[in-house]
Amino acid sequence: LVLPIGKESNYEGLIDLIRMKELRFDAESEGEIIHESEIDASRRAEAEEWREKIIDALSMHNDEIAELYLSGEEIPEALIIKQIRQSTIERHFIPFFCGSARKNSGIQPLIDAIVAYLPAPDEVAPAIGINVKKEESITIPCDADAMPLGLIFKIQHEREAGSLAYIRMYSGKIKSGEQVYNIGKKKRERVNRLLRMHSNKSDPLDSVSAGDIAVIIGLKQAQTGDTIGSEGVPILLESMHFPEPVISVSIEPETLSDRDKLKETLDILSKEDPTFISRDDKETGQLIISGMGELHLDVLVTRMLEDFKLQAKVGKPQVTYRESISGEAQHTENYEKLLGGKEQTASVSLLVKPATSEGNSYSNSLRMPEIPQEIFDAIKRGVENSFMSGIQYGYPCTNISVELVDLDYSELTSTAFAFEACTVQAFDAACKKASPEILEPIMNVDILSPKEFVGDAMSQITQRGGLILSLDSKPSIEVVHAQAPMEKMFGFSTSLRSVTQGRASFSMAFSHFQIKQGGLNFF
Repeated sequence: LVLPIGKESNYEGLIDLIRMKELRFDAESEGEIIHESEIDASRRAEAEEWREKIIDALSMHNDEIAELYLSGEEIPEALIIKQIRQSTIERHFIPFFCGSARKNSGIQPLIDAIVAYLPAPDEVAPAIGINVKKEESITIPCDADAMPLGLIFKIQHEREAGSLAYIRMYSGKIKSGEQVYNIGKKKRERVNRLLRMHSNKSDPLDSVSAGDIAVIIGLKQAQTGDTIGSEGVPILLESMHFPEPVISVSIEPETLSDRDKLKETLDILSKEDPTFISRDDKETGQLIISGMGELHLDVLVTRMLEDFKLQAKVGKPQVTYRESISGEAQHTENYEKLLGGKEQTASVSLLVKPATSEGNSYSNSLRMPEIPQEIFDAIKRGVENSFMSGIQYGYPCTNISVELVDLDYSELTSTAFAFEACTVQAFDAACKKASPEILEPIMNVDILSPKEFVGDAMSQITQRGGLILSLDSKPSIEVVHAQAPMEKMFGFSTSLRSVTQGRASFSMAFSHFQIKQGGLNFF
């Protein structure tokens, strides 16, 4: 719906193809002042050609536009905007815009288009939630008079206000000062303040209702993906799914006194960014941070140093592997210990096998009402802890399905502690029988290279054990789509610049985990 005037370093502004005007964005006011002018004669023919394509596409969905177009009459701007909106909502069109965020150019037309063309909350299909008590799906109407229900989609730390929880309200209303219920965490918290954000500015609100996007100040427990709703009728919205971290580094404070501050900072950053994880290495005692790549961790470490004023030593990047199994096995573990002069016993039988879908799962089909619920809770806790501690190398597990097959409980000597410890041992033994495997992260790699260097760029991938998936040719540039093991991609940026005279660029994102041939070699 717009055309750029110039490109790259010669980019000047936009041509608005609906209003047929040239727009230039004032640099001194950071784009707030827009200079509007008639389209230059040298660009008029191209602009009219593109506008005609827009009208032609719209006429396929609107008879009034088609009649005016065929008769050569002027088509009202309001009619064009109305049909673009309708066709966008019906998913016939995807409006395209261009600009430069760095130059604050083209931002206003994009934001205006969001308002003009995208559907209001009550114009889209209602959200679907899960009634936690009844374990059934439920449709969520966009109704301010219904029970409150919203999704936390972002957490941001602000030095003075603390945690800012960005929420989208799907139904009902939340008022400033009242308590809200976190469905997933089963916690009540108070809404200290409500704000509507405008970039780095904010306006206070008394309440937010269905369709609103706002910020809640005061939620200390909330994380990205949490559902805020009614305690009486707990409905869980679909949470957000995030890729697994693929790279880790150790991090230590310069002084021991800063360790608590470092842990607090890491907790803040992990709440803001769910793809960033921090943990204590039980064997070395080091703090380990994990993320999606070298650049991701570099940015976060820079934030620690500059925004949080921490001095820290950072180790070399290490690949984050996963452990899994390729077979099926069952194991019964008997636990007998004398603790504090008291005998503690438990017996657990687990069946482990590869999961049919991504992630880990635990199931219990036993019906033993005579056994306290705390015993079953302890077994589940033991399985979940085992998922995090690995099988052979201590890396987190993935794609393992665990089923509780049987247990033996004694009213006299069995305790929750004994069953949790017994479960951990049963899991470990069962997985070692089920052909354990080490998995490595495989990355999607996209390289943009001038044609004359594309062969050298592809050889950099194949030398690292990567696989070329496809090659797209574009004017003056080739786009290479490939996959490669993460452990081989350290230093790739330097090598790529070297063989392409600095003219190629690449992006990299996690694809999947696959079995690492030959296992791990630490020596």
